Amino acid sequence: MTRQPWFELAAVCLLVAASGSLQPANAARVLAVETVAAKSHWNFMRGVLHALAARGHLVKVYTPFPDPGTPATVGYTEVDMSAEFQGDDTDPTTTAVNMDASVVLPLFARPSFIVPFIANASRSVCDIMNRLLQRDVGVYDLFVTEPFSSECVSHAARRLGVPLVYVVPAPLLPWIETAAFGHYGNPAVVPHLFASYAVPNTFYQRVNNVAMYLYTIYVNYRYTLAAAAAEQRPYDIAPPVKPALVFVNTHYVTEPPRPVPANRVDVGGIHLVAPQPLPADILQFIEESPNGVIFFTFGTVVALSTLPDHIQIAFKNALAEVPQRVLLKYEGEMTDKPKNVMTSKWFPQRDILKHPNVKLFIGHGGISGVYEAVDAGVPILGFPLFYDQPRNMANLVDAGMALSMDLFSVTKDTIVKAINEIVNNETYSKNAKKTSELFKDRPMTPAESVVYWTEYVIRHKGAPHLRSHALNLTWYQYFLLDIIAVVLLVIVSVCYIAFKTLKLIKRLIFKLSSKSKSKPD
Repeated sequence: MTRQPWFELAAVCLLVAASGSLQPANAARVLAVETVAAKSHWNFMRGVLHALAARGHLVKVYTPFPDPGTPATVGYTEVDMSAEFQGDDTDPTTTAVNMDASVVLPLFARPSFIVPFIANASRSVCDIMNRLLQRDVGVYDLFVTEPFSSECVSHAARRLGVPLVYVVPAPLLPWIETAAFGHYGNPAVVPHLFASYAVPNTFYQRVNNVAMYLYTIYVNYRYTLAAAAAEQRPYDIAPPVKPALVFVNTHYVTEPPRPVPANRVDVGGIHLVAPQPLPADILQFIEESPNGVIFFTFGTVVALSTLPDHIQIAFKNALAEVPQRVLLKYEGEMTDKPKNVMTSKWFPQRDILKHPNVKLFIGHGGISGVYEAVDAGVPILGFPLFYDQPRNMANLVDAGMALSMDLFSVTKDTIVKAINEIVNNETYSKNAKKTSELFKDRPMTPAESVVYWTEYVIRHKGAPHLRSHALNLTWYQYFLLDIIAVVLLVIVSVCYIAFKTLKLIKRLIFKLSSKSKSKPD
């Protein structure tokens, strides 16, 4: 019997489709826990997990942001843990969404507050994780989580007996970098996460960077020891598990180049999805603007409506004066809203930034929004608030695609001047498009990198050969202090022996000289 052409075509299609995903028997069972109740953190984690699920792996994740509207994916399950993250804005485990700026900004901008805060949050989340996983009876091949500020999350991997993968949605904290890789960031070239500069160029910046490293590492160490002594947990006793792999939400166009270990993989922008059609009202608002559109949002952590009145007034008066239309994410009703402004509690940020009529993105420098603007090639006017945001904006300023301003010293005139500078000076737009090209030019997409390296670690039983030997060294061995001490000891010993020898020779010469003088003629 002759085969029909349609039958052969169907067979080919099935083979092609099957080649892109794993068979159930080969799929890895992945358990993940999102430890930070902030949407930007979850967006990054979700991007990593969606890449694994799309490959055919079986993924189960505990998340404070379950999305019932997400299309059902075979093998991908979200478990709601939002009830564990309830409290006020200064509670370390509260959900960080639309917080009161007047409360959080004065505190979170201070390293003396935020370092103990996030350390406490990490310990609290580890307690939550322990409770959740005690009830989970599944069998898994891999554990994925975010360390935030503590290695205590790693003990779940020991309980499960599987390799550990960290996902980090921002550049690494110094003590987490050292704990994960054994290496210390060099403060001469690597800016601290809380730095307000892209690289420490000046003498003052290098001094500031060293001081920031030493201070924050000390504060974290002191607080962690005190917390463990006050109320010891199981994860305070056993040594932490070292990650087989660390996925970091960074890319060299927005981060200065630096040495990285083999088991660190940068997948900046993995949360970016294919743009979707804009809602009709937003699309009309954008396309009917003859002078272009400005998109303005401070993200999900801080509510713009809670900023001090004088700052809100300065923004409103400035936006009313520019010729562009403005899409402004604003919580609640805005009084005296300018005629050229459309407000909403939520906008499809990614889809808006991809529209060619968007001329400027005004934001706070959060890494998720940064990569959305970089990918779209849109210049940025940034008002960084805390954590990594000042450094993120400094990197974009160095790239020539952004201006950064202090939020609490702005006036209507300074805002208008900055907007006009970026919109009317083509240099910013050209640099933004150049940065976008560099951002997209990579050998593999972030999703492909996640899939390849995750499967690599599973294939090679945790891939211990990727880990640096630095993990086996003490801090004084890492900095060669024992070698330096021996060298100094040898130098001092040689100098001492030489000194004693010369002194002895001098005495002998003096004695000989004295004898020759005392000898009678």
